Amino acid sequence: MAGRIRDEDIAAVRERSPIDEVVGEYLQLRNAGGGSLKGLCPFHDEKTPSFNVTPARGLFYCFSCAEGGDAIKFVQKIDGLSFVEAVERLAARAGVDLRYEQGGYVPGQETSQRRRLIDAHRAAADFYAERMGGSDAATARAFLAERGFELADVQRFGVGYAPKAWEDLTRHLRGRGFADGELIAAGLAIQGNRGPRDRFRGRLMWPIRDLSGDVIAFGARKLDPDDDGPKYLNTPETSLFRKSTVLYGADLAKREIAQRRQAVIVEGYTDVMACHLAGVPTAVATCGTSFGEDHVKVLRRLIMDTDGSAGEVIFTFDGDAAGQRAALRAFSLEEKFVTQTFVTVQPDGLDPCDVRLTHGNAAVCDLIARRVPLFEFAIRGVLGRHDLNTTEGQLAALDEAAPIVARIKDPGLRTRYAVNLDRWLGLMDERFVLARIRTHAGDTGPARRRPGQDRKQGNRGEQPSSFGPNGGGRGDAGNGPSQPYDLADPVVKVEREALKLAVQRPALCGPEFDALGADAFTSPVHGAVFTLIAACGGTSAGSGSMREWAARLREEAPNERAQAFVTALAVEPLQIPGEPDARYADVVLARVGELAVSREITSVKARLQRMNPVEEQAGYNRMFGDLVGLEKRRKALLDRAAGEYHHGA
Repeated sequence: MAGRIRDEDIAAVRERSPIDEVVGEYLQLRNAGGGSLKGLCPFHDEKTPSFNVTPARGLFYCFSCAEGGDAIKFVQKIDGLSFVEAVERLAARAGVDLRYEQGGYVPGQETSQRRRLIDAHRAAADFYAERMGGSDAATARAFLAERGFELADVQRFGVGYAPKAWEDLTRHLRGRGFADGELIAAGLAIQGNRGPRDRFRGRLMWPIRDLSGDVIAFGARKLDPDDDGPKYLNTPETSLFRKSTVLYGADLAKREIAQRRQAVIVEGYTDVMACHLAGVPTAVATCGTSFGEDHVKVLRRLIMDTDGSAGEVIFTFDGDAAGQRAALRAFSLEEKFVTQTFVTVQPDGLDPCDVRLTHGNAAVCDLIARRVPLFEFAIRGVLGRHDLNTTEGQLAALDEAAPIVARIKDPGLRTRYAVNLDRWLGLMDERFVLARIRTHAGDTGPARRRPGQDRKQGNRGEQPSSFGPNGGGRGDAGNGPSQPYDLADPVVKVEREALKLAVQRPALCGPEFDALGADAFTSPVHGAVFTLIAACGGTSAGSGSMREWAARLREEAPNERAQAFVTALAVEPLQIPGEPDARYADVVLARVGELAVSREITSVKARLQRMNPVEEQAGYNRMFGDLVGLEKRRKALLDRAAGEYHHGA
């Protein structure tokens, strides 16, 4: 059983795992100003970026779904890992040797199951790559050479060869300390009558990597015509590999995809290689499955597929019937994208690998440049199935094509396609065609849901109002009555700003913040944050590293909801252009104090109204003196708050 990782090693992993670099391996981030970065949230569908990363504090937070945390929490969430597994993955990435409390540090031992499986895949990839130079791999080398790939190309993509022997890889990995059960769990071996044997034998091997670059599976192409197995054999579904969420080549293409705002979808591993070598470094392919919704989500994050974006997704298909069917499947996913989708088909039916081999690198680039909108491709595919020389054929084609045109998002573009459809049909009656399309648009027109609209979007104001044992929900303070958390409320805004200062810039707050007290905050969740800060030593305890202070508050938070709220305060920009100073902090804190004193004055006045100044003279005079003191205090706070703060109550 794995021991506990030492705290100082976990701290080293956090320190050497920049949050922007870790998150940037999974999605595109853009400058959002104020030291923050922004991208599409990987944890829910959205078309407007609400996922923020703050490198200075090492935190991420989504203001829509309220997921947040540090680099370790991000890796846990996105890859479905335990805390230990996430630390181990980041440690491997950062070159940190982890030590475990039980039994001390022993390299290669006491690591998580996931880390072991990844290590096994890395060792297997090295094994296959080394065997590529052996005499028994001549057929494999010839296969690649016949398709225009040189040795340097093979090495660039890590292509290898699995020997025909039954147990070569299994024996090799056993010698590296891997157990039979681990090899079977990794999908590298299968259980035979006499024990485990190699899953892949006599095949050309492509390592399949996740976005972080770890090998998690293999794609294997048979070379022996007498092999009765399938032409392509992939690693089965494992704890590492879910083929519906992985795109071959995405680890190599992700940066180009982000920069060019373009992704090219091809059908095979050699097609990806050919495209990259020919000057189309944005090519990726599915791994033994059809392109689906999970693949869409991966690409949208890499492209930052948002409203108004100029990105493009280009599908390449063979020109045969199977290619037409694949194009129609892709068309069914078009509405999942915000950006425009295209299709390109080589007239002679060649795939990108054969195009490069037959016509050269420039022809591959030309193939991509000849793309046509997916709508046009789908419409023309429908028209090709009908006899447009007859009225019956024209009307049948119109009724089949009209729903496709009705699904076009942009009204102007939809109208233009209606005009084109009329021209392609030869009807010469645009009004008739438009009417037909409008009939279908009632169910499938522009009002259909778009990415991010198929679930209720979170509201930045939907925060827990207490950090009680149950965490709370929207506006619930423990078991009390509902109290809405309204970010448009000026009092909530100024209180939240004070808390953001205490979390982000504690040195500016000084003893003034600590003296406010939890009762100075109207929102229960705000009072709970104040109590948390006080329990951590007050703002004076945060005078060191901002990252360490935010991390301490998150660690001391009583539950995940509390952690999420603190993370939001740490990431959300302050309501001031540029860097805040002591004057700004003083204005904000004075405003919070003034609002608290004003509420107290109102309470005292109400109590005085209920008292009889004759019968309760002593108490009345004492309370009246308190009121005078409160008024003086309020006046002093108003004078301090009369600065350049423009969003108070």
